[in-house]
Amino acid sequence: MTISTRRTNLPAPASGRRAGFTLVEVMVSAAISGFIMTGVLAAFVMIGRSGFLASSYSELQSETRRALDIFGEDARKATEIWWNNSQSITLYVATSTNATVATTYAYDTDRRSRTYQCFYRVLGEDGSTQPRRILVRQVASDFAFQRYKLERSGVTDNAATSNLETKQIQVTLRASRVGAMAVAANQNALSARYILRNKRVSN
Repeated sequence: MTISTRRTNLPAPASGRRAGFTLVEVMVSAAISGFIMTGVLAAFVMIGRSGFLASSYSELQSETRRALDIFGEDARKATEIWWNNSQSITLYVATSTNATVATTYAYDTDRRSRTYQCFYRVLGEDGSTQPRRILVRQVASDFAFQRYKLERSGVTDNAATSNLETKQIQVTLRASRVGAMAVAANQNALSARYILRNKRVSN
């Protein structure tokens, strides 16, 4: 008996070649991957900058508030004031034993100093060698104290010109924080006028 089978057109066996990506496909994939990575890195940098700015503003506000609180407390207790210059004053602060302690508040312009560009407090008069307490770091050079007389009706300009007539003190400062990959965070502060309650004045 003869058995016959139907012949089918089968594809020729592979000659050992494997399917792969062409150069064009690889280049297109690389370009798409590059765009995705660029977007991811840009988002990462933006998040980092935002985080730095938020933390810097919080730090600046906290540091400035604390510094002005310390200065204000001494100013209110002061019985006398000595005006060294617009960036340095010495307060003679009353203590619980009715004695007075000289305390200097100043801005440091000396590039060789550890407290350069800082608003600081130091026990003693101007030029004291006692350890300095840094109140605010990285303060701009336009830092200044302003002094005023007692408020009087009808007088618009009550700026004081001598230690004897000074009854109020005000502080102006501008601090900043700069990061390697972020814009500077700035904090401008104009304090209230602190009244030297224990000081006698002459207008």
